[in-house]
Amino acid sequence: MSLFSTRFRDAVTNGTALVQAPGAEDTVMTFARSVAAGLSDDPKWLHCRFLYDAEGSRLFERITEQPEYYPTRTEAAILQAHADEIRALTGPVAIVELGSGYSVKTEHLLGAYAGDGKDVLYVPVDVSASALREANRSIASNFPAVRFTGITGPYPSAFPVLRQLSPQLVVFLGSTIGNFNPGEMTAFFSALSGHMPAHDFFLLGADLVKDPTVLEAAYNDAAGITARFTKNYFVRLNRELGAELDLDAIEHVAVWNPEWERMEIYAHFHRAQEIYIEPLDESYQIAAGERILIEISRKFRLPMLRAELAKHGFRSRRSFSDEKGWFALLLLERLDDRLMRRAPYPTTKR
Repeated sequence: MSLFSTRFRDAVTNGTALVQAPGAEDTVMTFARSVAAGLSDDPKWLHCRFLYDAEGSRLFERITEQPEYYPTRTEAAILQAHADEIRALTGPVAIVELGSGYSVKTEHLLGAYAGDGKDVLYVPVDVSASALREANRSIASNFPAVRFTGITGPYPSAFPVLRQLSPQLVVFLGSTIGNFNPGEMTAFFSALSGHMPAHDFFLLGADLVKDPTVLEAAYNDAAGITARFTKNYFVRLNRELGAELDLDAIEHVAVWNPEWERMEIYAHFHRAQEIYIEPLDESYQIAAGERILIEISRKFRLPMLRAELAKHGFRSRRSFSDEKGWFALLLLERLDDRLMRRAPYPTTKR
């Protein structure tokens, strides 16, 4: 057992609310190197994980409240409607949530699992310690039977402790899986599957392909909150990396890519600028009219998504959706590897 796994086990035993994973905190140099890697590529990109500094996290919470942004309220309604059914299908389990944030939607699940004062272990995983502390306060007040031990760190930091939490339900909401390109998604499913014991459960939120006008409105809200969210990336570049950018010459652009069935969020530069990265003493030239890809949000078709999950040993037990068919929750069970070897799943082509 690793040192972190031992520390986590002790934290659960002692009722410690928060444990920090190794290397959980991004440093300025980590940020600088990531920016340099993206700006050195063609076409240029920036990693979406750095959207979420304190101000970025606050702005994202405001995005979820905008009338055009349907995913959060739609997923929350599905959870509220089907939490008891999910609880009946999994039986009593520990709940591990990847990228939990403030755990607001998850309270629907916790209410079902902690009904009648049942003891439940909840392990939220998030890079924001402040979000985990706020979630702990809310859950302690609303669900006294829930034992809370959060992990501060990226999603994979929780993988080494999954075997000690079995039986469990691993939860990944918000269609965050849509922020991964196909290679990243495959690697994520493979790593998660490799750490989960057979017959444990995985609950995945997935935003579905729909009318592009609905999608483009969701990422271009009339109040301009998403535009501020995108621009905040460059506020952070100026503050932490000394980039010296003219923010007024940078515009948020979000468009639907029908070939890849994904929303693409860009920073459009209206005039040529130089991005200076002070910690590395390096500069990158951005041409007038050039766009830098900040984030993708892939939209899914359920048969293809189930087929991809099956390749990694996840069998679909039940799917839940809203009446419009805009969003889905997939409840999956981790198969025994011996069954996978006897009956491999076919691949599908895009």
